Amino acid sequence: MLRLPMPFAPRLWCALFALLVLPAPLLVQAAPAPWYYWRSLVDGQRVCAQTSPGPGWEQDSAPHEGPGCQPRRKVLVVPMR
Repeated sequence: MLRLPMPFAPRLWCALFALLVLPAPLLVQAAPAPWYYWRSLVDGQRVCAQTSPGPGWEQDSAPHEGPGCQPRRKVLVVPMR
């Protein structure tokens, strides 16, 4: 069995803690980016994208939660008798 010198062991546990436990809240908060309509400042063309297509485009709508600028589907739940 590998025996580590005593001063090295606490640093190893601190490093493992920092690598495994501290980033966990960042992973839990991850969510897909919303979709927006973007309007060209040159010819007024509209494009649906999650990020700006580049310079010369401005955001033209509120965020859409569904993919491809589609509204989120409404689901009706009907209780069974």
